[in-house]
Amino acid sequence: MNAIIIAAGRGSRLEHHTDDRPKCMVKVAGRSILDHQLDALEQNGIDDIHIIRGYLAEKLVVEGATYHANDNWENNNILHSLFCAESAMEGGFLSTYSDIVYTPKVVEAALEMPGDINLVVDRRWRRAYVDREDHPVSQAELVEADDGQISAVGKHVSAEETLGEFIGVATHSARGAELMRTTFHDLCEMYDGDDEFRQRRVFRKAYLADLYEVMIERGITINACPIDGGWREIDTVEDLHAVNEAWSKRQRAGTDP
Repeated sequence: MNAIIIAAGRGSRLEHHTDDRPKCMVKVAGRSILDHQLDALEQNGIDDIHIIRGYLAEKLVVEGATYHANDNWENNNILHSLFCAESAMEGGFLSTYSDIVYTPKVVEAALEMPGDINLVVDRRWRRAYVDREDHPVSQAELVEADDGQISAVGKHVSAEETLGEFIGVATHSARGAELMRTTFHDLCEMYDGDDEFRQRRVFRKAYLADLYEVMIERGITINACPIDGGWREIDTVEDLHAVNEAWSKRQRAGTDP
């Protein structure tokens, strides 16, 4: 299975830490965020790596990886960025945000989950929001699910109704990938980039979660792959300090964060 890493954005909320490098190259526990991801993928037998580059693309170099350019990264968002690597979707793929670290067990859980499309969902998500002021719960991509089948995903989902937080890792079978591609191109025919889409966002600024919700509304089954921790997001300087401390302790102790 291919892995597609969506790494085009700058990560301006990390301030000076991304002045001279892409967000995924910021270091956590002595290694770049990307290195942590590549290790987790490699330990699960995934070595066909596709990286979507944009901001400071020349600084993002991984031996053996295939690169896909998002030349319009400043004006679009995660969904359109992912489809810059559409050629890598055929046959099935794992997609991952580039600003998260996770253990090999997280990838293992995703790969073992049956179904055409599976989103990794952390049921213990609230722990990461304790004393987290710069990235509040209102910015979490939460998931509603019934018996493992997702009915809603995004920042609009109620924290009281949620199963957990979508961490940004998902697997797609060959059929799942084709359903995604078909739905995306249908939307491209329906909306211009500046047309209002969902949650009052214009289409070119759509999230990946927006596409999944459209697919759910079309009757396509999307499953939750539940985990209990083992990952963290690095979106702000506050996150960077907290995750660096937690991941450093994990490495010293040999335990999950």
